[in-house]
Amino acid sequence: MRSILVAAVCATLPFAASAQGYQAINGLQVVPLGGSSFEVIEGFGEGPRGIWCAAASFAYDRAGAASTSRIYIKTPRGPSVSGVGRIGVVFTLDPSDLPSPPRKSYSVSVDQQSIGLSVSHSSQFCKDYIIELNDL
Repeated sequence: MRSILVAAVCATLPFAASAQGYQAINGLQVVPLGGSSFEVIEGFGEGPRGIWCAAASFAYDRAGAASTSRIYIKTPRGPSVSGVGRIGVVFTLDPSDLPSPPRKSYSVSVDQQSIGLSVSHSSQFCKDYIIELNDL
């Protein structure tokens, strides 16, 4: 019986590791969804700036996107597609994955489908989380 339990735990370890995803600089979890899509899980009272920061962090660090690449909202803020009881925003790096044509945005929102910002623009919101020596 014990060997069956050990085998079951070992078999689920790879799935548990992949479900953890990526933790952005601001502590938000990002879950890869396959292809060029990923979901930023809302947390810590973060607003749109924090969510876009997490998306840029993942796009640059994990997806290998260039700073000039664009990140698009595939599914606006709402119930998470990767976990029950959570709120998330699904992003994509591929505009052909969008349900409607991509649009540029001049405001920072996570409630509008198909809007996009560049990785470099989005990563500017991460500066809120960097502590400078002069801040201490």
